[in-house]
Amino acid sequence: MEQLEHMNLHSFLTDWVIPYGTKILFAILIYLVGKSLARVLSRVLGTAVGHSSKDDMLQGFVTSISYFLFLLIVIIAALSQIGINTSSLVALIGAAGLAVGLALQNSLQNFAAGVMILIFKPFRKGDYIEAGGTAGSVRQIGLLVLELRTGDNKSVLVPNGKVFADRITNYSRNQTRRVDLTFDIAYDVDIAQAKEIIKKCLEEETRILTNPAPLIVVGALTTNCVQLFVRPWVRTADYWGVYYGITEKVKLAFDEANITRYTK
Repeated sequence: MEQLEHMNLHSFLTDWVIPYGTKILFAILIYLVGKSLARVLSRVLGTAVGHSSKDDMLQGFVTSISYFLFLLIVIIAALSQIGINTSSLVALIGAAGLAVGLALQNSLQNFAAGVMILIFKPFRKGDYIEAGGTAGSVRQIGLLVLELRTGDNKSVLVPNGKVFADRITNYSRNQTRRVDLTFDIAYDVDIAQAKEIIKKCLEEETRILTNPAPLIVVGALTTNCVQLFVRPWVRTADYWGVYYGITEKVKLAFDEANITRYTK
């Protein structure tokens, strides 16, 4: 009886515990090593993409996606080591992916739009843009949303699908930018005098570019006033400083010359 029990125990150990225990240990080892390797490989891949594209947003995007894909391969390999039919698992993952895709159509749309944004690169990190009804500096682009920092220091998350489907205006892409100013003067004001005053204010502003030359013209005749259109060119970084500075200088110069805005 004891010999039979010993044989049953020995058979149980040799036929079940040792083979399956070894497989489970190997599966755990594959998962742990594979997870660490997936993290390293995803970071290396993201760094390589970042060095080649000089784009921090693309680097983070590639790192996240590649880690997820590598980890999925590791999990399938670990389950295969245990003896689970991975072909059925892959089919199950595909079916589950289809079901999740139908339930998360908007999320997938945002994901696809994020990929398209990274491919076409209509903007980079730090650019000041207007997209999806929001204007601000680009902080980062995630898998589903774009983070913008507004002028009053608010963080706004805009869905990637809304960004890519709408018009994108990038104010930082070009090195120079035209400042559009309009000054109203009364009909009885000497236009030549007013234009000379504006010209002098522009010449005193060192941030204004000489090529192309600033434009000062009569742009419109309204019911109450004559509108002078002023169009100087500046470096993009100097836009708002020149905009506000020239507006104030011209106002003070008009006051000193007794040039009125309009007469009733």
